[in-house]
Amino acid sequence: MKKIVYIPLDERPCNYEFPAALAQGTDIDVVRPEPDLMGKKKTPGDVERLWAWLLEQAEDADGAILSLDTLVYGGILPSRLHTFTVEQCGQRLRNLRKLKEANPALKVFAFNLIMRCPRYSSSDEEPDYYEDWGREIFLKGYIGHRLRLGLATEEEQAELRSIEASLPPEYWQDYTERRAVNREVNKLAVQLVQEGTVDFLVIPQDDSAPYGLTAMDQQLVRDRIAELDAELRVYMYPGADEVGCTLLARMINDMRGRKPLVYVHYAGTRSPFVTPLYEDRDLHESVKYHILAAGGLVASSLADADLVLCVNAPGETMMEAVAQHDANPGYHVGRNIVELVETADYAIRHLRKPCIVADVAFANGADLGLLKLLRARKLLFRLAGYAGWNTSSNSLGTCIAQGMIFAIYGNTAAHRDFLSLRFVEDAGYCAHVRHYVTNEVLPGLGFDYFKVDGQRGQVSGIVKEELYKFVQSRIDDDNYRIVIDDCYMPWGRMFEVGLKTRVVAAD
Repeated sequence: MKKIVYIPLDERPCNYEFPAALAQGTDIDVVRPEPDLMGKKKTPGDVERLWAWLLEQAEDADGAILSLDTLVYGGILPSRLHTFTVEQCGQRLRNLRKLKEANPALKVFAFNLIMRCPRYSSSDEEPDYYEDWGREIFLKGYIGHRLRLGLATEEEQAELRSIEASLPPEYWQDYTERRAVNREVNKLAVQLVQEGTVDFLVIPQDDSAPYGLTAMDQQLVRDRIAELDAELRVYMYPGADEVGCTLLARMINDMRGRKPLVYVHYAGTRSPFVTPLYEDRDLHESVKYHILAAGGLVASSLADADLVLCVNAPGETMMEAVAQHDANPGYHVGRNIVELVETADYAIRHLRKPCIVADVAFANGADLGLLKLLRARKLLFRLAGYAGWNTSSNSLGTCIAQGMIFAIYGNTAAHRDFLSLRFVEDAGYCAHVRHYVTNEVLPGLGFDYFKVDGQRGQVSGIVKEELYKFVQSRIDDDNYRIVIDDCYMPWGRMFEVGLKTRVVAAD
């Protein structure tokens, strides 16, 4: 067994559970801190104890996959709320040097987010003042950036003047000063790559946009990467919660000396050029980065490929999954999901090649029409990987990592269990049950989207019941059925769900 020490981005299942689940049934042992060290939502993890745990566990490890946001700030949300100085953050970050002092052969892969700037007003994951001023903070950065580039319209300039006249300056100062600290931490992380302390670094962009504070920070960090000649060892692209999975796949490929070739096939002619919601570039540019980051290369032909990646994407503007019953014309005439499914079927049954499906047609949930066709072809449990949750990049990183691991270890029971988790969560919960329970059930119980009755209250029981109905009618087939062993609400809200699922033989 190879031992990989893993520090997750936070305690949510996508970060804490997914990489460990992908390693089940392999010769890789993913070792994680106990959940009590990880904090909860806005409460930071115990950084000092996390460092002590990491330094001890790394002494006999083969590799380490590390969230620097957790090791510096205590997690992803604390990275948006902290009051640390650059000096305090740098002192924590430099502890990484101790890892290779104790274990020179240790392979260290790390990731460190550029702080996001949501375009809406909500304090659920941001500072309290973002509840009332979030949209204005985003627009001040967005229009200000466009103004610097000479792109701002007269209407935008007028809106900027109005915002500057009303936005409390102390909120802007607090927000931008924290961003400045985090940006310097990004640069320090690049320095650690340049000196050899970190072997490979991903700087993912959570909820990105072409203009604004995050885009400006991204350029400053990109300049630092170039100054240190670190472009081939530091990748920057959209993503966040999937990076633990991506780096696990990269480390497994690296340990085995593999560089798998991935052939990419899109549902629509214009699909590669769609800019996904919450991202800042053409879909195909992100696809290439996710394949590279997982340790692969894009294949020029199907014949050359070790794996096939079928990308279900819109033909024009991307929509949210909850609106798929009333999708824009680009979903009907701008793509061909029948051809996509036939290609997947041919790759699996005739070419005997592992086939991954990246279901990124919609944001925040699966394309239920695609699942229907995959089920009709009896392909659901033969896929090398599948994902359709949250952002396009979250899904890409998750399913590509699963496919890379499948290509080595095959269609194990653990692999099918992870597929079942994706079908239940991405299709069942994200695309259907979440919206239904939020709108039809919660009002009668006195709850809402942002607050339910804890992790395992009445709401989680209702969610589990509705998920079973969905699975039995839309996922289970003649060969397999899915069992849901656990269902809970990790942050006591409706956005994410925690699940334990497994696949058993059909009766």
